[in-house]
Amino acid sequence: MAKKTIRDVDLSGKRVFVRVDYNVPLKEENGRMVITDDTRIRATLPTLQALLEQNARLILASHLGRPKGKVDPSKSLRPAAARLSELLNKPVAFAEDCVGEPAAKAAESLNPGDIVLLENVRFHPEEEKNDPAFAAELGKRAEAYVNDAFGSAHRAHASTEGVARVVKAKGGPCVAGLLIEKELKFLGEELENPKRPFVVILGGAKVSDKIKVIDRLLEKADALLIGGAMAYTFKLAQNQPAGASLVEPERAQDALNALEKAKTLGVRLLLPVDQVAAEKADTGQTDKKGKPIYEYRNPRVCKDDLRDNEAGLDIGPETVKLYTEVILGAKTILWNGPMGLFEDDRFAAGTKAIGRAVAEATQKNQAVSIIGGGDSVTAINKAGLGDKVTWMSTGGGASLEFLEGKVLPGVAALDDK
Repeated sequence: MAKKTIRDVDLSGKRVFVRVDYNVPLKEENGRMVITDDTRIRATLPTLQALLEQNARLILASHLGRPKGKVDPSKSLRPAAARLSELLNKPVAFAEDCVGEPAAKAAESLNPGDIVLLENVRFHPEEEKNDPAFAAELGKRAEAYVNDAFGSAHRAHASTEGVARVVKAKGGPCVAGLLIEKELKFLGEELENPKRPFVVILGGAKVSDKIKVIDRLLEKADALLIGGAMAYTFKLAQNQPAGASLVEPERAQDALNALEKAKTLGVRLLLPVDQVAAEKADTGQTDKKGKPIYEYRNPRVCKDDLRDNEAGLDIGPETVKLYTEVILGAKTILWNGPMGLFEDDRFAAGTKAIGRAVAEATQKNQAVSIIGGGDSVTAINKAGLGDKVTWMSTGGGASLEFLEGKVLPGVAALDDK
């Protein structure tokens, strides 16, 4: 069902609660937190500018990180308010809390055309519980609700779903922003009846994260190209060497089912024919989540001679050539997930090459190219190709769930056209 957007309603002078996604990466510099990538803030500008042109009074809400329901100064949205002010070239007020007196004062003092960003909604445990009383407090002064946070639309939280119900109960409109409108267009309409050939490129670590997407897209795609560590679960399922690569033995049957389904439907499901592998050594250290940290030594390109102590960490040059040929013949391309451990330059060549092929198909062959959020967007931006593709989704988990065919609570809560 198509959803109403800000184009369908008059919000002139109204207090509008706008759920944005300012979950931006931060790092500490000289004792203060600095934004390292403002892509998500920039993505909301068309919606905010359109609302400001109507002289709406904007109350913005977002989460940042996972503070687990407690105040964490390192996850404050204050830097986002400062950056948004620079981008809009106008003052953006900042409320020290998203509810209570700070939020009330900020909302009440808004004049037409003013804007305030509330503090991190996840500083309160009630946000993720979708607590009705908390949602009522958030939406207390809102006359309209706009959701432009696609990256959070798969969560039924107070600010993504609860506030919409509060506003609806008051008779106010609940609509999508221009960003969500575009996400639904490209991830929905464009892929519903894609121009053919339709090529899907899936990477990342785990088959379990993508198996539902694989199953659904096999019914639509002409070719499916697999990369990343998930390729080794497919190899393991076919009794091919996986070495010390990350595998999910319990998902081997899922991989075999996908291969069989592809064969039945006449879809080309391609796996890497070579790889960049390296010796995997345990450093004896653990990361913040308590998982062991590995070191990778002596990288080499190999085919079926992957040794027991080696992990496959990138697709090799022959795979790059094979995949590039398929991509350059495509008219619609969906890419979700890197081809390897692209954060390490030694294992980034495959992901970069796929990015270049997608960009070339878009620019030279007028293919519609959709980058399905998460690490793929990071990889495309890292390669400087962001402006060479058709659409980069702002949703990671939300993009995947939408592609699986799931109903997103943050979208379902909006008014139907």
